[in-house]
Amino acid sequence: MTARRSQTWQTWDMTSTTGLRARVRAELVQEIKQEARRQLAQAGAPALSLRAVARQLGMASSAIYRYFPSRDQLLTALIIDAYDTIGAATEAADAACERQDFSGRWRADCNAVRNWALEHPHEYALVYGSPIPGYRAPEDTIGPASRVTLALAAVVRDAAAAGALREPFVPECAPALSTAAANEAERLGPVALPGVPEDAIVRALVAWTQLFGIVSFELFGHLAGVVEDINALFEQAVTDICAFVGIAMAGQEGRSWHRGADRANESDLGRSPGALRG
Repeated sequence: MTARRSQTWQTWDMTSTTGLRARVRAELVQEIKQEARRQLAQAGAPALSLRAVARQLGMASSAIYRYFPSRDQLLTALIIDAYDTIGAATEAADAACERQDFSGRWRADCNAVRNWALEHPHEYALVYGSPIPGYRAPEDTIGPASRVTLALAAVVRDAAAAGALREPFVPECAPALSTAAANEAERLGPVALPGVPEDAIVRALVAWTQLFGIVSFELFGHLAGVVEDINALFEQAVTDICAFVGIAMAGQEGRSWHRGADRANESDLGRSPGALRG
């Protein structure tokens, strides 16, 4: 009985010790990343140094390598954290909307991206700014980096499935979809936008770049001295981008955005979009 009790206590003690070590390690990893973020804000990603981080934390230079064997591994951890937090913010904003309110979801997602960027400018610059010389992002970053894109794609995909995706152009102003662009849409469609017409896939991709373009212009000061009311510009841009994709804003659901008949003839220069009919 005594031996069994002793063995139980030994097992509990080992488990407790292992759990304590794991918690201490996790806390130290967070401290290292927090100090690294502070240094990013001060000097930028290219200047990030493991030795400098260790010095500020009062660690031996050799000790920090037990947690992050290289500067690039620390950068990767920061990049994954940034992508995950902006992705989580966007997903939460989307989840708070009614599923059939496609324009509301689109607006919420776009505003979540902008709000996160304004609150975390240096982390935004880390993942959406200039490439870091000598750094190559590993595959571990692909999933987190896709979260915002997939949230936006889900709005377009759900709108298409509900028959709420419209052709935003009048027939005489509708641009032809080039064969090369259509091929790209055909390749990407099954990945994130199944069931969405090729022309709408291309517009959704363009909208994705437009969103991050205007956020980056604001964050990096390119609108300073040009635009006085950036909030108004952003809100209008979100409305315009939404319409460009083909998602009707509130109050416009009954408006006809259909192209009418598809163009009868296709040329080597392009082929007609396959707009959804509703």
